[in-house]
Amino acid sequence: MAAAAARPRQLTVRQRQLANQLRTIRESRGLTLEAVEHLTGITTAKLSRLELAKTPAKPADVDKIARAYECDDKLRESLVAVARDGNKRGWWFNYLDVLPPWLADQISLESSATSFRTFQVQLIPGLLQTADYARAAINRLAIGASPEDVEARVRVRRERQAVLTQPNPLEMWAVIHETALRSLVGGEATMRGQLEKLQELAVLPNVTIQVMPSETGVHQGMNGPFSILGFPGSDLDVVLLEGLLTSEWVEDPQRVSVFDRAFREIAAEAWPVDQSINFITEQKDRLK
Repeated sequence: MAAAAARPRQLTVRQRQLANQLRTIRESRGLTLEAVEHLTGITTAKLSRLELAKTPAKPADVDKIARAYECDDKLRESLVAVARDGNKRGWWFNYLDVLPPWLADQISLESSATSFRTFQVQLIPGLLQTADYARAAINRLAIGASPEDVEARVRVRRERQAVLTQPNPLEMWAVIHETALRSLVGGEATMRGQLEKLQELAVLPNVTIQVMPSETGVHQGMNGPFSILGFPGSDLDVVLLEGLLTSEWVEDPQRVSVFDRAFREIAAEAWPVDQSINFITEQKDRLK
């Protein structure tokens, strides 16, 4: 693999969210940049760069700013944590040459998020996939990927799943459309193994799996699949909209709240957990 260090460093989604949050809080307090400079000693030029996500914020500066804005301790500590860990390099750094930028951002976010809610129509969510299922999906969907790249992405997808079983694991809530569970991705044997994996993961106390039946009428999920990554203590939740060639991060809190409401409606219209797991079991038992 090519040296990952050759990729120019850019601010991550978390760092951009922090910049947006600092600006939002300042404006809600009715403070000008000049007033904040007077309160913190940080120049207006630097404050402007921080708010525009032109440069990463240092934890000490964020602490000063949050205190000047009279943020409560929980919010202040959350903002400082983003400044400290927002660009941390994890195991995925070794795979940056085969990962699209949005996926590298997603993995970084998953490592520090407290919750992950997703609605998927055609595929099982990546965090719940077996290696065989992931290989079959990536091989067909990753346009132009070499066999080596496919295997690297399969390894990445498997390593990502550690967030579900680590201490203080990620809380995952997946609503999967019936279509994805009936599809034979990779053939019957691969799909049977995938459905068995869903059964195993559903036992974990931090994993909730529901099925959206095809017979449901018009519902919010018809707008397309999406994922919401949640963080404690502030309006730093983000939404991922995945596309064929590009993906979009929704970072504005008001827009994120629209997806939050949509997911709640989707979950309410999906089958309850017990009925969903029974359906998954029935589908598995039909396969050889």
